[in-house]
Amino acid sequence: MGSKKQAEPAQCEGTPQGAANQYRLAGEEFMKGILNRVGEFLKTLDLITVFICLACSGISMACLLSFYSYGQRTAKVVIVQAAAILIGLVVALFLSKIDYNIMTKLWKMHAPLAVGLVLLTFVIGVAPNPNAPTDKAWLDLGVTTFQPSELLKLSFILTFSLHLSHVGGEINRPKNFLLLCLHAMAPFGLIVLQSDIGTAMVFMMIFVVMMFTAGLSWRLIAVGLIGAAAVVPVAWMYLPDFLKSRFLAAQNPELYLSGDGKGWQQYLGRIALGSGQLSGRGLFKQDSLYYVPEAHNDFIFSYIGQTMGFIGCLAALLLLTALCVKILLTARASKDTEGTLICCGVFAMLFFQIVVNIGMVLCIVPVVGVTLPFFSAGGTSAVVNYMAIGLVLSVYRKNKKTTTVF
Repeated sequence: MGSKKQAEPAQCEGTPQGAANQYRLAGEEFMKGILNRVGEFLKTLDLITVFICLACSGISMACLLSFYSYGQRTAKVVIVQAAAILIGLVVALFLSKIDYNIMTKLWKMHAPLAVGLVLLTFVIGVAPNPNAPTDKAWLDLGVTTFQPSELLKLSFILTFSLHLSHVGGEINRPKNFLLLCLHAMAPFGLIVLQSDIGTAMVFMMIFVVMMFTAGLSWRLIAVGLIGAAAVVPVAWMYLPDFLKSRFLAAQNPELYLSGDGKGWQQYLGRIALGSGQLSGRGLFKQDSLYYVPEAHNDFIFSYIGQTMGFIGCLAALLLLTALCVKILLTARASKDTEGTLICCGVFAMLFFQIVVNIGMVLCIVPVVGVTLPFFSAGGTSAVVNYMAIGLVLSVYRKNKKTTTVF
């Protein structure tokens, strides 16, 4: 009897039912392993930051669908933006798993690539905006256009954080200070040659914030401010007339509604922003909306104001403020200099674009072609913004192993 009982399980294993059970158990083990890996990944992922970015992108997509619903924009804009958000999110999650110290050390790969693509725009660059035919800072990919200067921002943050970490506490030595300035002037000069003043200003802000974070002395900061104040009047004399008119139009757009119409966009944007009052006119009630040039892109904040009102604008500002605060908290929790500098560079990039973009709508600063991060339409901008967040997620993940990041 005992031998018969021992033979039964062996006999069952050879049956189709036994094979099915084995496959089922193997499948369960496989799924359990995947779920465990996903669980471990989520434990080290800054879910709050990811949620904030997706919330901003959700509002952006709602605005673009609104544009498409009444025929102001084609379906291509909506599809490109949705694809860019998805690609950017996947790349951000991928970058979060890579040690940021490795990414900085790979500068010999990404820096020449980014610079080379920017140089390529001087040969085969295109201007997707017919209102700015001389702004050929894009490459035509057929399906969409690509702006290499956006990718150069991330490469600059990585290379400059590596440079600053190597300099360490000797940042204020004249030789080190001059070399750091030359490092920053290379990408800044390329963008200035493209006549992209807005993006050049973003590079300058990244440089200033990262230098300050690394321990730049207040004496050098004071000298820099005095020098900048002295240069401004001279720079104004040699500024092209079209840029001068933009600065003047920002202060009083009503005076520039005739002639070249430099103040027209800001004038309409300010009216549209305030027309929404508390709760807005509605995203899909287009009969009474004001038309604003580039409302889906540079002036999307004015569109949020007139369709979702003060409540929508406040929600957008709170989301962007929360994102900037989270980035700074991650920088503070970083255990090494590179992680802190990377986060501060990303913060400077996003924060400056937010301030300038909203300032354009409020007629505080001139129109310089700076988008609102995670809100404005633009495939390159969306992907690069998520890639920048991926760098921050990498810093968070590495430091999550040793401390808690709030």
